[in-house]
Amino acid sequence: MSNCEKLKEVADLLSTADAIVIGAGSGLSAAAGLTYSGSRFEQLFSDFISKYHFSDMYSAGFYPFDSLEEYWAYWSKHIFYNRYVPEAGEPYKNLLKILEGKNYFVLTTNVDHQFQKAGFDKERLFYTQGDYGLFQCSKACHKKTYENESLINKMVAQQQELKIPHWLVPKCPKCGEPLAVNIRVDQYFVEDNGWLEAQNRYHSFFKKTRIKRFSFLN
Repeated sequence: MSNCEKLKEVADLLSTADAIVIGAGSGLSAAAGLTYSGSRFEQLFSDFISKYHFSDMYSAGFYPFDSLEEYWAYWSKHIFYNRYVPEAGEPYKNLLKILEGKNYFVLTTNVDHQFQKAGFDKERLFYTQGDYGLFQCSKACHKKTYENESLINKMVAQQQELKIPHWLVPKCPKCGEPLAVNIRVDQYFVEDNGWLEAQNRYHSFFKKTRIKRFSFLN
């Protein structure tokens, strides 16, 4: 089947569907230019590459840094350049145009906030794997997350020699353990009220339209 035929098939499905479920992963953000390797990585993280010999942003996130000051020097830049700096990517904006006026819901593993930047209705989004823009207790001592933009900006601005000042290392206000990024990497991932509400909206979407015709796009 040619690309034109595939596009026509997708268009026909969308035009006849009563409800559309979008399944989106990292490929959509990569298509928007948010690549984790290659020239973008080399340009933004040349200092870290020189010292740690990192090959890409993904594997760098699992590096066993010697201190939290080093850990947050890397992670603050990772979050800054993937969550806060980028504008909405064209693939996201184009997808929103395609879905205009349609009954849809987005289920995504992406944590970079691109859907909301593009203008998608946040009530129709379920970020299953978390959000770069949130902190949580690293030991999940309580089910709450914290906005991190202000602190991330300070970490990026004040780091020297690939370390942040020790007083910027974030600590849990409840138990004193280090805070972590609210992304699903271990058993301590916090599903806060916002996450649970999004899950409920996703389930409700199916219940309300369970006897209608669905289209699933991924």
